[in-house]
Amino acid sequence: MTEKKPGIIRRTFSFLGRLITGLRLVIVNGVFLLMLLFVISLFVGKKMPIIPEQGALILEPKGTVVEQLSYIDPLVDLMGDNNPREQETLLADMIDAILLAKDDARINSLVIKTDYLMRGGLSKLQEVAAALAEFRNSGKKIIAIGDYYSQDQYLLAAQADEIYMHPMGAVAIQGYGVYRSYYREALDKLSIDFHVFRVGEFKSALEPFIRNSMSEPAKEANLTWLNQLWRQYGATIAQRRELDVEDVNTYVNDIDKLLARHNGDSAKAAVAAGLVDGLKHRDEINQYLIEVAGADDDDDGNFQGIAFERYVWLKKHELKKQQSKNVVGVIVAAGTITGGKQPPGSIGSDTLSELIMQARKDDAVKAVVLRVDSGGGSAFASELIRRELELLKDSGKPLVVSMGSMAASGGYWISALADFIWATPTTLTGSIGIFGAFPTVDKSLNRLGIHNDGVGTTTVADAFRVDRPMNPVAARAIQKNIEHGYQQFLSIVAQGRDMSEEQVADIAEGRVWSGQDAERLGLVDGLGGLKQAIDSAAKLASLANYRDQIIELPLSPKEQILRQLGRVFVPPMQGVFGSPLPSQLQQLLAPFKEASQFLQSMNDPAGLYAHCSECVAP
Repeated sequence: MTEKKPGIIRRTFSFLGRLITGLRLVIVNGVFLLMLLFVISLFVGKKMPIIPEQGALILEPKGTVVEQLSYIDPLVDLMGDNNPREQETLLADMIDAILLAKDDARINSLVIKTDYLMRGGLSKLQEVAAALAEFRNSGKKIIAIGDYYSQDQYLLAAQADEIYMHPMGAVAIQGYGVYRSYYREALDKLSIDFHVFRVGEFKSALEPFIRNSMSEPAKEANLTWLNQLWRQYGATIAQRRELDVEDVNTYVNDIDKLLARHNGDSAKAAVAAGLVDGLKHRDEINQYLIEVAGADDDDDGNFQGIAFERYVWLKKHELKKQQSKNVVGVIVAAGTITGGKQPPGSIGSDTLSELIMQARKDDAVKAVVLRVDSGGGSAFASELIRRELELLKDSGKPLVVSMGSMAASGGYWISALADFIWATPTTLTGSIGIFGAFPTVDKSLNRLGIHNDGVGTTTVADAFRVDRPMNPVAARAIQKNIEHGYQQFLSIVAQGRDMSEEQVADIAEGRVWSGQDAERLGLVDGLGGLKQAIDSAAKLASLANYRDQIIELPLSPKEQILRQLGRVFVPPMQGVFGSPLPSQLQQLLAPFKEASQFLQSMNDPAGLYAHCSECVAP
């Protein structure tokens, strides 16, 4: 039978569709090519960036130190004003640059500049400190400079041999705390019922919606790990500055008395307390750094140095030909765990599973390190990821977990089956518990004169309607489901950690533990950072020669070109010094932002969550 030829109208519209598609592709690619030529023209006639023959490595983190950079369009990353990339610094780049520079004869010193650092986190900065200790042991000097030191900024600066500050600066250390906004009274006034289903005495993720204050079990649990982290902070400062821990505590707790003795001069108070070595104006610091590191070849009056981001890219490019073919793949799982595909900076079950599958099928990848920095999220999404990790292990490839600032609740769910788990002493982990929540606004609507009524064929036909009271049958069913999910969580941990469910239950119930306590309890195997995790993964795979490689989803050709340009041609420093990023407003709004983000991430199909809301790692 002869196939009937499409009619003239259909052929016409088909032709127009192909024509429009073709024109669109030509225009888009043409615009991209023109922009690429424009970007390249900016650098025509300029020398290819190189590592100076003699100079300092400039460690200047900006914004928040993160495990994984959030996704930003590569063109914005390269050219955009107020670039969002200025708000994040990749932890791995900092550590790699320091470790590569320690044996590089061209790098004669290291300068820590802290003015643009907004948030580092104790756990992450401890890993940076370990790398700086290796650099210091090579015999090269480390100098820290800053106009003013916040708590995180000072922890980083304290790793230096010498610390200098502006005469109008201060060292602002205040300690650690967990303070949350509580909405029960507000919800009562709005006649909103927030129905909570949970297992675990210490599972306090939803307390802000059902209480007006922190419960005693939550206070007990939080104060335990807060005190441990604060002791770690104080001990680190005391050791580096050759002080007693009590000196650090006195400086913080009696800062008013110390300032009174120095007529309110916070800079002189910091020097008197032994936290700072000297006070220098910017020009004086620059002159001193010229004496240490040398003068800039461009004769612009600044000291000679290279930004760590540029250095690490150029150095790795130099070493590329020497790299082994055996790969220890590093997969980053950072952010809240949700379902589906998610961009870098958050954990999507489909996205992360795809990366794990990619590592499993790649013959060059001999072992995998999962770097976890997450307070959890969806229980269902966590299980999808855990199953893909199980398939990776079944393929014969060793799996090692490296915990960052936190790997709690869902973050621990996906970690438990690893062959070996590393954590820093101040990692927040555990929080083995599960919960569900459902709000109803029927009382609010009744006050407005809006009423809901009707009929259904079953006892649960009206379940999960926010405009009706909580269905009691559905409520009992949800609680049973929560209890089952909790038992499943206990079973996963028990199998992964070679413990009985009873042993796990004793340390579970949603309680948060520091990495130090987690090692004692058997929840982790060793205390160390990503470097130790990579080395142990290679050992499990019996690799003598290997290289580590971040496992990422493939980039488009456009993204690859623009990313490479951005890494090589890092915009020059706008002078050696700059003003700190304005963070006061962000800090003020942070509690409300965190609550909003948590609610937006609640997309579990069964409404079950393994999430540690109090795990805002210091």
